[in-house]
Amino acid sequence: MDDIALLQRAVKLAAAARARGDHPFGALLVDADGGIVLEAQNTVSTDRDPTGHAETNLVRLAGRRFRPDERESMTLYTSTEPCAMCAGAIYWARISTVVFALSESDLLSITGADPENPTLDLPCREVFARGAHPTTVRGPFAIPAAREVHVGFWRP
Repeated sequence: MDDIALLQRAVKLAAAARARGDHPFGALLVDADGGIVLEAQNTVSTDRDPTGHAETNLVRLAGRRFRPDERESMTLYTSTEPCAMCAGAIYWARISTVVFALSESDLLSITGADPENPTLDLPCREVFARGAHPTTVRGPFAIPAAREVHVGFWRP
């Protein structure tokens, strides 16, 4: 699968999270051969966990299932650029590559001042740049559905 197809899958996971009553974010983890090994959705509302972002949920699952050396060869795909918290979790998990559709700044333009998503205007590249080991970032990718899944959900 290519980046666009995998990002579209992440957006479908985000739509499923929204349909369930959670914030519209989805993520998946791909191994070195390009196969999807894990998927996760946002669970902030349903689990009453402010850290239940799709990426942190995925990192928790990956930590239980894969050794650090295995995670280093994996790529995390996400519907929206990881926030600072999620970028930190990805970094600590030693996942070497992140690919995202909607940028954090574009998300902020949609969410505005909604208290449900106090977006940090801090690109994940800046978080990763402070680390001792490299994390490759690709994105944003122009996938209209990545923006559309947020429209009407937030109260700007």
